[in-house]
Amino acid sequence: MNAEKETAIFAGGCFWCTEAVFQRLSGVETVVSGYIGGTIKNPAYREICTGRTGHAEAIKITFDPTIITYEELLEVFFATHDPTTLNRQGNDIGTQYRSEIFYTTEKQKELAENFMDFLKKEAIFPSPVVTAISEASVFYNAEEDHQNYYNENKTQSYCQYIIDPKIAKLKKFYSNKLKTA
Repeated sequence: MNAEKETAIFAGGCFWCTEAVFQRLSGVETVVSGYIGGTIKNPAYREICTGRTGHAEAIKITFDPTIITYEELLEVFFATHDPTTLNRQGNDIGTQYRSEIFYTTEKQKELAENFMDFLKKEAIFPSPVVTAISEASVFYNAEEDHQNYYNENKTQSYCQYIIDPKIAKLKKFYSNKLKTA
């Protein structure tokens, strides 16, 4: 019997970073980098970089919930970016780098709200979590050269200094959730 696939959309800073993390999880079938939450149709990367379109760099994940749950995706999302910095991830600054969950169902909204409540109650982070939770709007795929970026550009300094540590953290804390070669 074929399980119904689900979609999750997360913005956690640079989509090259989030794409690389989620591509490695068992149960994740596809990860597409793109733009969501803005005011113009069919935005291009050069427009997104200005921070004036209102879009966030985000990823759209297709996953099998019988292998990895939405809650597990949320856990990895919060563990692999800084949800306490408003419109910023490291050196990437602007609204396009915000932390935001775009829910595709009411159940996802409820799960995201409950997870955020847990993070606050347990004081998981030293500063308040600023991640927004919004209903998914139109998701625009990023240009082809932004897809599968880390896997095709591992020797670039950005990948080595920014993304490699996220992958190392993922391997350290979530080795049981990783795809096998």
